[in-house]
Amino acid sequence: MAALKSLRPAVGALVRNPILAALVGLFSLVQLPQLALQATQPLLAALVSLVLTGVMILVMPFFQGGLIGMADEALDGTTSLETLVTEGRAHYVTLLVAYLVVLAVNFTLGIVAFFAAIFGGAGLFALDAESSLVGFGALAVVGLLFVLAYFLVAFFVQFYAHAIVLNDAGIVAGFKQSVRLVRRNLLSVVGYTVILLVGSVLFGGVGGVASVLLSPQPTALPIPEVSIPVLVGAVIVYVVAIAVFGAFYATYSVAFYRAIEGTTATA
Repeated sequence: MAALKSLRPAVGALVRNPILAALVGLFSLVQLPQLALQATQPLLAALVSLVLTGVMILVMPFFQGGLIGMADEALDGTTSLETLVTEGRAHYVTLLVAYLVVLAVNFTLGIVAFFAAIFGGAGLFALDAESSLVGFGALAVVGLLFVLAYFLVAFFVQFYAHAIVLNDAGIVAGFKQSVRLVRRNLLSVVGYTVILLVGSVLFGGVGGVASVLLSPQPTALPIPEVSIPVLVGAVIVYVVAIAVFGAFYATYSVAFYRAIEGTTATA
């Protein structure tokens, strides 16, 4: 299966090119101020989060394109920052528009699901106990359908950026190529997604514990005060966890994309 065969070259590329992990680690540092402000100054933290979200929307396509280009180069040998700049600039506009399209679709699904839950929940209060139970079940089914729709969209278009960067595809062509590749290699893509899910749980768990230590705790909770060395250690663990998994995702996703690009049937 392509999902398993792509693991070895992905790890090898990452070992040869630690610069990939260093770049992802540096990129993750922008989240630290928000974590530190969450408990002590929530309003300022919300403002910082809003500003960072706007900055990330503008910067992410450049970084995404550059990282994919670097990962592609790393699989054949070594890569450099020059590739990050070259690939990021070359595909920035296309990736930005495609990224906004994905955000718009996800936002629309979220808004529709939100209002469906609000009006559906309000309608349940007007029903008797038995009817309310049936209505709650129907509302739960509708909610699950929206969640399923969200994951299906994410599942089928997850390679649009790879098509844009590696094949110089346009916006529409990038989405079409991603959907086509997923359809033709459904079992392999499921295996690939499961491997990434396991990795995200493992590294995300480590990063989550570190982020809890970085966030000041409410005084009402019986949690001992964390010392400076522990905080420094938590920062290091948090950044390293994100850096390693983010860099691995870059090399693994490109290796897997290469493997399935030339296929014509599910493997």
